[in-house]
Amino acid sequence: MKLTAEAQSWPIAGTFTIARGSKTSADVVLVTVTADDDRGQGECVPYPRYGETTESVLAQINHARAEIEAGITPDKLVETMPAGAARNAVDAALIDLACKKSGQRAWQYFGLAQPMPKPTCFTISLDTPAAMAAAAIAAHGRPLLKLKLGRDRDDVARVRAVRDVLPGVRLVVDANEGWSMDDLTFMAPAMAAMGVEMIEQPLPAGADDPLSGYRSPVPLCADESAHGLESLPLVASRYKAINLKLDKTGGLTNALRVARAARKAELSIMLGCMVGTSLSMAPATILLDFASIVDLDGPLLLARDRMPQLAFNNSDVQLPEAALWG
Repeated sequence: MKLTAEAQSWPIAGTFTIARGSKTSADVVLVTVTADDDRGQGECVPYPRYGETTESVLAQINHARAEIEAGITPDKLVETMPAGAARNAVDAALIDLACKKSGQRAWQYFGLAQPMPKPTCFTISLDTPAAMAAAAIAAHGRPLLKLKLGRDRDDVARVRAVRDVLPGVRLVVDANEGWSMDDLTFMAPAMAAMGVEMIEQPLPAGADDPLSGYRSPVPLCADESAHGLESLPLVASRYKAINLKLDKTGGLTNALRVARAARKAELSIMLGCMVGTSLSMAPATILLDFASIVDLDGPLLLARDRMPQLAFNNSDVQLPEAALWG
């Protein structure tokens, strides 16, 4: 087996803004593994919030190169590399290669039923209330919007501005660790009154202890507070849901274990993503049946996408073509 890894940058359509800052490109790492005439690929998105850069991810992959090229399996990879973006890209490439060699699709590889398409969130970047309302109008026809919040108590006005222009749209919000407990208790009732279905990561990870005794009028979802299996017991005492992202769990192989454990812990699943191309999203589609809310809109936020690309039929995420992945 031969491995290659390279950094790539894909332009975002406009600017993507959350509570922590803005960016205009999706910086990814593409991993390719080849064996005989077959090729598998995977993509990850290094995330500075977790201390990752494209350089650090490439270094991790190169450090594990010998074991990978010796024919490591995805299950063994979970024991060999730490969770994170690097392992996600390698895991996806190994699964894709196995599917190409066997002629199976990825859900068959894992012994799952073929997942059914589901509608994805479409993200509205953090901005002024008027600008977010305008962006929501531009997204008219998408049934589920995810509003980025977390800057100040004008967040209530931001949600109200969107609700006023699109009274029938489903809404979830993401504070990206930007609120205090006082902010949450002030804003959550207003969010509930406006029909917000979920509040994602209101408090900073590591400072969310107060949630243990808080009964939120809107279900709370852990993102930065939720990673692998080891985080689930504590998360279950504070949240109703987890945001399951392959770049956090270190790939689909481990994410499937986390999804099953989350179900046992009676945690709902938001199936999430970083901003990347269709190749980043494709492995996550295998988990569609586990998710109550899907947030795989990364390619929809790009100025251009990798080809072939995922199809979105009336905002429903479709399963990838075998030529793309799996």
